[in-house]
Amino acid sequence: MHPYHMNRKDRQINDPNELQRLLRNGKYAVIALCRNNEPYIVTLSYGYDQTNNALYFHTSRKGLKLDFIRDNPSVCATVIEDRGYQPGQCSHLYSSLVVWGTMTVLEDLDEKKLALNMLFRQLETDPEPIRQRNIPSDKAYDACTWLRLDIQHITGKSGQ
Repeated sequence: MHPYHMNRKDRQINDPNELQRLLRNGKYAVIALCRNNEPYIVTLSYGYDQTNNALYFHTSRKGLKLDFIRDNPSVCATVIEDRGYQPGQCSHLYSSLVVWGTMTVLEDLDEKKLALNMLFRQLETDPEPIRQRNIPSDKAYDACTWLRLDIQHITGKSGQ
């Protein structure tokens, strides 16, 4: 996808460190999918892997989102840091990201483990009890589907 110009250049986030901070601090992404001119949108919690410039997700083994991804792995996502509406000012404080990339269904066990670690790092303060309860063996990684969104382009905008 070719980058689209932002109408409000004064609100554009150009600092790569700020873009990464927003990805590190976010908890969920809204994912837009499309196949055969049919749109679908879904919200998923994620883990951000800065080293590989990717977002990791887990989901059920079957479902509409997987059908869409298999038909068209090109996705767009948004992550929002909502700092609240400002009453009496007709203004909202926020930072938002739009991420374009390709979604891959993971098959490799080591990458599934990486995905889980990224999710835990993003979402949990003490992941070990959850890991012990839900991942008693490597076979448990097959109980759900693991996804990786490889980030190809990202834009950010802030309303201060």
